[in-house]
Amino acid sequence: MLLAIFLPGLSFLLRGKIISAIFAIVLQIVAVLTFLVFGLGFFIWVALAIWAVTSRNNGKVNDKMKKMERELKSNIIANDNN
Repeated sequence: MLLAIFLPGLSFLLRGKIISAIFAIVLQIVAVLTFLVFGLGFFIWVALAIWAVTSRNNGKVNDKMKKMERELKSNIIANDNN
């Protein structure tokens, strides 16, 4: 989760979300530049961090749901054979 907060682009890239990673890296660069120039880049970074953490959590939930679905299907098939 710390990776998603501090390096959102890398977090997306490591999870195989290439388009999101590119977009997040561009926004990270914009956030750093606006922070240096205007001091407002922090808000962009917070939005990126929230997006990355939410995406990571949704991915974990989806993986759990797929696992449960596979187990349920295997149990149904096993019960049909009995």
